[in-house]
Amino acid sequence: MIEFSHVYKTYPGPVHALKNVELRIDKGEFVFLTGPSGAGKTTLFKMISAYDVATSGEVRVAGHNLVTIKDTQIPLYRRKIGVVFQDFKLLKDRTIFENVALPLIVRGDKAPAIQRRVYEVLEQVGLAHKHDQYPEFVSGGEQQRTAIARAIVHQPGVLIADEPTGNLDPRLSEEIMDLLERVCAQGTTVFVATHDHEMVKRRNKRTLELRDGMIVGDSK
Repeated sequence: MIEFSHVYKTYPGPVHALKNVELRIDKGEFVFLTGPSGAGKTTLFKMISAYDVATSGEVRVAGHNLVTIKDTQIPLYRRKIGVVFQDFKLLKDRTIFENVALPLIVRGDKAPAIQRRVYEVLEQVGLAHKHDQYPEFVSGGEQQRTAIARAIVHQPGVLIADEPTGNLDPRLSEEIMDLLERVCAQGTTVFVATHDHEMVKRRNKRTLELRDGMIVGDSK
């Protein structure tokens, strides 16, 4: 489902962000990505979401070669993945319902189908009763659950989450991880970058360690 083969990424400077990265994550796996700031985690996630491209090597996600993919194909590819950001990236002038509905609107779904699916997902993340609220009037944990709902509403095969609990207290962090595990149990491949080593230990999932642009550990 996610495969990196001899991937290098070099920025002007030169800055070697990724060095010979090799990894494979199968369908339905839940995998953590750990490593210090500057290790290359965000660069790796940008490649998976097609916001950056490898300098050399091959990146395949959900059957797409992201090194050779055409610009015109990227919007269609992104419909197959979900992305959760640490800073949520919710639209402040849209309600929680409207934020979650966006991927379906972009996809061109009919209004009745959108309404059914959005309420189904809001129920799943425990926010159906907040559907008409605006993001700034709900808690940080509720904003993060809204972001997750938006990322899974179109039933992606792959969900990547970059520090999804970075701004949350320990109790809320556990709630978010429980939610991501439920998403994985439904068949979605879940790949989570985190600095929270204690949480990683408690969850007992496969963990990749990235350091200085290289995968230096792969364990469970």
